[in-house]
Amino acid sequence: MKQLSERMSNMEASSVRILTKYAVDAEAKGKKIYKLNIGQPDLHVPEEYYRNIHAFQEPTVEYMPSQGIPELLKEVEDYYKNTGIDVNKENIYITTGGTEALMFTLFSLINPGDEVIVLEPYYSNYNTIFTITGAKPVAVTTYAENGFHIRDRASIEQKITENTKAILVTNPGNPTGTVLREDELRLIADIAIENDLYIICDEVYREMVFDNRKVTSFGFVEDVHDRLILIDSVSKRYNACGARIGVVISKNKEILQLISKLCQGRLSVSTIEQHGAVGLYSTGMRVINQIRDEFEKRRNVVYDGLQNIPGVICTKPEGAFYLICKLPVQSASNFLIWMLEEFEDNGETVMAAPADGFYATEALGKNEIRIAYVLEPDKLKRAIELLGKGLQIYSNK
Repeated sequence: MKQLSERMSNMEASSVRILTKYAVDAEAKGKKIYKLNIGQPDLHVPEEYYRNIHAFQEPTVEYMPSQGIPELLKEVEDYYKNTGIDVNKENIYITTGGTEALMFTLFSLINPGDEVIVLEPYYSNYNTIFTITGAKPVAVTTYAENGFHIRDRASIEQKITENTKAILVTNPGNPTGTVLREDELRLIADIAIENDLYIICDEVYREMVFDNRKVTSFGFVEDVHDRLILIDSVSKRYNACGARIGVVISKNKEILQLISKLCQGRLSVSTIEQHGAVGLYSTGMRVINQIRDEFEKRRNVVYDGLQNIPGVICTKPEGAFYLICKLPVQSASNFLIWMLEEFEDNGETVMAAPADGFYATEALGKNEIRIAYVLEPDKLKRAIELLGKGLQIYSNK
């Protein structure tokens, strides 16, 4: 038979799900697993979401406008204006999750051979989108020693070539929990302007910043709005990951024209889910603040617990609900597999994500894991206790 797609065959598996088969086997043997590998919080979805879905009683579930239903576009516009970012409905396109928003953005920007600068470690599923769209990621490495912040201007500028098309930033960061400072946004903005680059900013965790930090956004940087594309979603802000409602925003009309074609090509986003999302946005800051406060508590539980485990190194996350930590092992992947296959304490174990999948640079992250602190505080405390016990036994093997 003829060869299948080489591009898809070479695409890497998701690092957050790479250990799933081991977890399935462990659960089949009766083990309880505290799963810290996927950013799926256990919080309740606001009742306004279900109220709007139940209120939808149209006799036919029709295709909606490709840009999005007017009610949702208005809610998104109001949300941004209340946030202090001046966008209008014509700048907004509703997408099937933030993933489609980023995919459509790259399809609109990228020609064969074009490069996108991305700060690593970065969300590993970006690699899938890079492969599909043909974008070539060029990594700028950030380090735990300075909280995964940008070291200096040169670290980015030395990566720019004639093929560089854009800089992709996640703020607050997944998997690091880093919140970029205003001076870091200004640095990236200046580099983009001087080198005629686009800025793509994934801001799905925008308000999820801790310790009374200031929310930062490229939406506040006025002089880059002609080259800026914002990626957003209801997944994290309203704890509605499965709703699959995302947003792409830009004031660049040429980019929006291309995104519009892609939206028309996939017809429309789920009619009912868009109505549900109207309910989410209608909650204003109430739900957002509740979710932020809850994750700050969980961050403290996990970080404090890790500080008591010998040999574990991590910096305190500033936002989102993730952290990267270094373990006193050579291979974090082997250790995590061992935790699922061989370790248990009173029938329980813990699962995290190997961090090497969040790096583009080979050999980095081999002794690191990403923890998504998405469980209740008591469960998180137990999970970190299990991690410590497992490390102690593993180190003495």
